[in-house]
Amino acid sequence: MKLYDYILSPSCYKIRLMAAILGVKLDIRPVDFHPGAEHRGPELLALNPAGSIPILEDGDLVLTESSAILAYLAARSGPEWLGASAPQETARLQQWLSFSHRLTASLGGARLHQMLLRPGNIEALQAQGVAALRELEAGLFEQRLRDMRFLISNRATIADIACFPYVALAPDGGISLDPYPNIRLWLRAIRSLEGFIEMPGIHRLHELKPDPHPAGLEK
Repeated sequence: MKLYDYILSPSCYKIRLMAAILGVKLDIRPVDFHPGAEHRGPELLALNPAGSIPILEDGDLVLTESSAILAYLAARSGPEWLGASAPQETARLQQWLSFSHRLTASLGGARLHQMLLRPGNIEALQAQGVAALRELEAGLFEQRLRDMRFLISNRATIADIACFPYVALAPDGGISLDPYPNIRLWLRAIRSLEGFIEMPGIHRLHELKPDPHPAGLEK
């Protein structure tokens, strides 16, 4: 499988992270996203007319949406990452996958504005990002009340991987994670997964501060 990849892209990192956890080998094809805008050149537009990455090629199959790529990798090599077969869990997984796109638009938009000077209303993007983080914090708090560490159950799914990078990189867009203890616990839980790999700005578990207090309570 070939992944068209940009090292600083959280959406591309989702795919590298999922593949590393599953033990799937990817042929990485680096893309000059910035400043070269290669993703909008003729070769990659032929694969993805939307002009975005990641792009995954597996034989004749071409996938261009990160959530679809995560689902494909899991279906091939780790179906437990797709969650249980119960209709409620399937629906919740799909709901969090949809939520991950809101994180991309808000937190990701703020990050692009701050790091690459992309046009945008930074105040609006940050406000949308904070609203999304508050929603995520509330969902994770409810999960902790059920003794669940992850979004769907007590084991990680593709929904956790889909949401993780843009949340972890929120400070790049000028949004602090300090007010969200349950999010910080969840970030640590993902970093503790076997096979976890880094990207610039997302470090390994041993480089983090001590655990925040559980259940959202700070001393």
